[in-house]
Amino acid sequence: MHGLIGKAVQSFLSDTYGAAFWDTIALRSGLTLHLGPHGFEAMEIYDRALVDAVMNAASRDLATTCDSLLEDLGTYLISNARMDPLRRLLRFGGVSFTDFLHSLDDLQGRTRLAVPELALPELTIDEAGAGRFILTCHCCSPGFGHVMVGILRALADDYGALVVLEHLGRQARPAAGARRTDAAQDECIAIDLHDPAYHAGRRFDLAVPESC
Repeated sequence: MHGLIGKAVQSFLSDTYGAAFWDTIALRSGLTLHLGPHGFEAMEIYDRALVDAVMNAASRDLATTCDSLLEDLGTYLISNARMDPLRRLLRFGGVSFTDFLHSLDDLQGRTRLAVPELALPELTIDEAGAGRFILTCHCCSPGFGHVMVGILRALADDYGALVVLEHLGRQARPAAGARRTDAAQDECIAIDLHDPAYHAGRRFDLAVPESC
């Protein structure tokens, strides 16, 4: 697992719930024992089990589910100012929320151009009726679809669109010759676009704003 993912989780928990909360979760999850007091480094590679342990510890302390916490993480990745590079990467997909949805087929490739070592699952978007889309996250890590729900919710607001989202669960896709327990998993999300211009949305400029 790329360190950018672990660092994003660390930033999310620290920014949202405070540095003291993060220190407690890092200690309870065993992360401090493995990585020391500074936590994840952005350009390192880690065992995914470390992030899973952190998210499980955080969900227990917050009395919520991991799925709900992952959706909040997805929202944070778009709405928090320090994550603006990711927002910009996604907003370059189109001038409207519908354009953005159709650009998701190319997100894996665009991400590789920015961070070659960061492997995202393949995404496909299909139209399933007037204003209804189905996003499939192919062979993804468990919970990735819930992160995408949060990202989609935040980006719909960013574009000013009125959208209803539903995570449709996981579906096995057995590979040829694989045991049933080794089946890869897809996660699907239903996207109902009720009004693409419900409100003004957030400003987005093609040029990166100059720092003061």
